[in-house]
Parts: sequence; structure tokens; C-alpha cells
Amino acid sequence: MRRAWTLPVLFVLCGSALAAALFSSGTPGAAGALLLVFVLIAGVHSPLVFPRSVSALEAQRRSAVDGRPVVFWRPGCQYCLRLRFRLGRSARQVHWVDIWRDPAGAAAVRAANDGDETVPTVVVAGRAYTNPSPAWVRRQLSYRADGS
Repeated sequence: MRRAWTLPVLFVLCGSALAAALFSSGTPGAAGALLLVFVLIAGVHSPLVFPRSVSALEAQRRSAVDGRPVVFWRPGCQYCLRLRFRLGRSARQVHWVDIWRDPAGAAAVRAANDGDETVPTVVVAGRAYTNPSPAWVRRQLSYRADGS
């Protein structure tokens, strides 16, 4: 859990230090704007942007029932962020597993990627796909919804 928040906390601390320097030099408006930018960047790289993660075991169980994809991700991953934002509201239909919070999820990703923890790894119908395009994942969701 702590590792997931390291990058966002570093962004806030760096932004705070830079904003304090700007504030002390007499530019409070620029200091406030800079701090806001760093806080927004920290928010985007935090686990808060993603739907609630479940364990790998729970995600696999749910996927077996409803046929929805399982996405293995980690905070700070730019490709995971791209997938999350490009899925839009559809992201809530996917089962998300944070590999930094779930050792079984990390093991599943390593097994699918020759020992590497490459994310996002998407599992559909028991088959793993590494860093698929968001459009492809969206199509998988529509196939599952149609029952095809």
C-alpha cells in the first residue's frame, strides 16, 4: 500500500518545496498555481484515479461469472493511466487488480510476461494480453455485453 502512494507524495512534496520558494521570493500567485499543478499530477498518479481494486483471486472469480476482462495495473504506470482514461466510464466494468497491493496479482502478471511485471496486462477468457489498445479492451467489453 505504501509503495502505491510514494510517487504522489513525492509530487506533493516537490511541489510544496518549489511553491514555498516562489512564495518567499514574492510571487504568491505563481506559488499557488504551481502547487495546484503538482497536486493534480499527484492525483493522476495515485490509486484514486482507478476503480476500486480487488484481489487477483476475486477478479478471476468475478470474471468467470460475468465474462468481463481483468486488468492488472500499478500506480504511476503511464500505460495503465492511458488505458484507464481511454476506457472512460467503461473502466468501471473491468475488474482491476493492483499488483503492488496483491502478490498473487503480481505473480499472475509475471507468469503471463516471462517473469516481467509488465502492466497493463489484460486477461480475457483466461488468456493474457500485454498492453492492449484501449479500443480493443472496449470491444471486449461490448462482446461480453452482447453475449457474443
